Amino acid sequence: MIGRLALCGLLWLALAGAAPVRLITQLSQARIDINTSFRGAELLVFGAIQYPRGATPDRPPDIAIVVRGPSAPVTVRRKTRLAGIWVNGAAVRFESVPGFYAVAATRPITALADERITAIYEIGTRNLQLSPASGADDATTRAFEAGLIAARARAGLFAERAGGVQITRGVLYSARIALPAAVPVGDYAAEIHLVDRGRVIASTSAPFRIAKSGFERWVYVAAHEHSLAYGLAAVLAAVLAGATAAAITQRRW
Repeated sequence: MIGRLALCGLLWLALAGAAPVRLITQLSQARIDINTSFRGAELLVFGAIQYPRGATPDRPPDIAIVVRGPSAPVTVRRKTRLAGIWVNGAAVRFESVPGFYAVAATRPITALADERITAIYEIGTRNLQLSPASGADDATTRAFEAGLIAARARAGLFAERAGGVQITRGVLYSARIALPAAVPVGDYAAEIHLVDRGRVIASTSAPFRIAKSGFERWVYVAAHEHSLAYGLAAVLAAVLAGATAAAITQRRW
């Protein structure tokens, strides 16, 4: 009996020692409202690394935080000059383009892990799986993909920031993600990956939502759920505005 108890005790200690590392994550906001005065926002992602038996490793950990928004199909077109006029030329369609994508990490992405690992977890804009669906050759697809990513980066919708994650005492972590004014509405997720020696040893995610509020929400709901009435109201408003402008002009003359 004593031998069995000792064996059970050793097994329990082995299982306790093999307990996985956990990530505990919180967001500063679970919902971000967009109204007429919205000029962008800042999302704070913070939390703690929970090690087995509370023992922190000698080597400092690496963390990559990926924040992404709702995905949608996007067609990228190349402008060409024809008879002195700029017209749409070749086009490539991508089926899964996030409306917003940002990465913050403790170090440059290339220093965290190899290309295979970063591609699996889509860490970095170069590792995004945009699902091209136009049948173009690889070189053309890569060129259009680079153009799409560059355009989104100029608009502040795609971003990467090395050194954007701060770790305190090897346990507490935090990062601030800037959300531009043009950020689309929808469901978002912050994905947190703990990387050790080039391997992702723990991951977690925290959802949040960006939605319109006030008058902006009323217009949005009317346009999407009552499109016919919204269209008629818009036409009527345009007609009334034109008639008012014409009446004012006639009075002045």
